[in-house]
Amino acid sequence: MRMLINVPETVVADALRGMAAAHPELMVDVENRVIVRRDAPVADKVALVSGGGSGHEPLHGGFVGPGMLSAACPGEVFTSPVPDQMVRAAAAVDSGKGVLFVVKNYTGDVLNFDMAAELAEDEGIQVAKVLVDDDVAVTDSLFTAGRRGTGATLFVEKLAGAAADEGAPLERVEAIARRVNENSRSFGVALSAVTTPAKGSPTFELPPGELELGIGIHGEPGRERRPMMTSGEIADFAVDAVVEDLRPRNPVLLLVNGMGATPLLELYGFHAEVQRALTERNVAVARVLVGNYVTSLDMAGASVTLCQIDEELLRLWDAPVRTPALRWGV
Repeated sequence: MRMLINVPETVVADALRGMAAAHPELMVDVENRVIVRRDAPVADKVALVSGGGSGHEPLHGGFVGPGMLSAACPGEVFTSPVPDQMVRAAAAVDSGKGVLFVVKNYTGDVLNFDMAAELAEDEGIQVAKVLVDDDVAVTDSLFTAGRRGTGATLFVEKLAGAAADEGAPLERVEAIARRVNENSRSFGVALSAVTTPAKGSPTFELPPGELELGIGIHGEPGRERRPMMTSGEIADFAVDAVVEDLRPRNPVLLLVNGMGATPLLELYGFHAEVQRALTERNVAVARVLVGNYVTSLDMAGASVTLCQIDEELLRLWDAPVRTPALRWGV
């Protein structure tokens, strides 16, 4: 197993220790697995808390900071965080204006965040929740009932986080998060399988010369397996899947996301093909992100996420953000 780790049992703790050393603007509780912006709680501001299994970095810890999340809860690799983490995070960031939980639609995350919301409310913390379920590839999967939550999580956290920074009340921040999710769709492609530290070998079989269309961020099966396609062919397939489901009438935010092992040289080339495919389908692109944002450890591949926007959402997208992984306007 060729991984830059000590032992599989400490991989998450080791990463958190390294994150703490690299980002003094964050408070990283390695023992309790909670990442909090150092100035929390911010007075008169709705707080945003998210989390999920480790292995998708920079999601979610890399999005903690002004303009996005107030706190994040990393679980073990591809494993949901536990309710105690979420309650601890909510208590650390609540200013009395309430907390929004951003939850990707995976069964463990949903159950644990639901339980955490009940426990937090017992402690006097007002909690709202938004479920991210943007993946158009499959309806149900090994990890979900309904659509999976993938790339749109970044859009939800950024746009709802900007609204919270403007002083919007919890009900408004929740409504914006829901609107962003409802107007977002994603589709992912795997060129190689993912290897977890605990297993030490690929989690599924993908023969040489083949790719999986519609893969999930944990290596879940997609729509179909095909012989290797060109970048342009993959872009057409992914864009068709997203546009046919979303049917955007307004300009869109575009995320061309790497799954962890695909270099930027390839991602930018793929982005060129995605832009071509969108232009041919009369979809206007307002803003773009290209890079590794919602990953799957060492999986090679990419995903395409579109979010249909209006003037308000575009303003919130352009608002300042200062996190380890996303930073502009500051």
